[in-house]
Amino acid sequence: MISWVRNVASAVTTTASALAVSLRWWLATYDPQRGTFTQQYEYPELPLRVSPRYRGFHRYDLTSCIACERCARDCPVGCIYITKHRPPGWKGFQVTSFIIDYTKCMFCGICTESCPMDCIFMGSSYNLSCYSRDGCVVDFARLPLEIAWGNGSLNPTAVACSKLLTGPVHPGPGGTEPATSG
Repeated sequence: MISWVRNVASAVTTTASALAVSLRWWLATYDPQRGTFTQQYEYPELPLRVSPRYRGFHRYDLTSCIACERCARDCPVGCIYITKHRPPGWKGFQVTSFIIDYTKCMFCGICTESCPMDCIFMGSSYNLSCYSRDGCVVDFARLPLEIAWGNGSLNPTAVACSKLLTGPVHPGPGGTEPATSG
């Protein structure tokens, strides 16, 4: 019984000393003029400024991708899925889908370092809020080129509209028409 009382007293004094430290730091740093985060940055209306080295959602250039699948092989979590086919009369492959599953991606940037054509980069967009996990699976081959390259905003509406397309929006580095052998 005495050891139980000692343990309770020790727990109470430890908790009280921790709360005293927290209270002392709160009082030392309290500033009533500071305001909340949303008052200071006006987040929903004005986007946050991000650092130039910020690693956000990817930017992907379908027009220069040669479908080597090096980014998918080097991804440590395996969140990049590429399907390709060789059109008749073409020298290389055509990317039919370039999917990144952002529910798995840890934004390490290894996929961007291994790309021989420099067609994938880490972007600066940070908001892909959606109500289902399906909205976090982005097929960059079906997004409009300005959104995939980062000039437009990668948003859930664009991702949902891209899921309605049946094929890629651009044939790839081979051009607009397959080369005919003649």
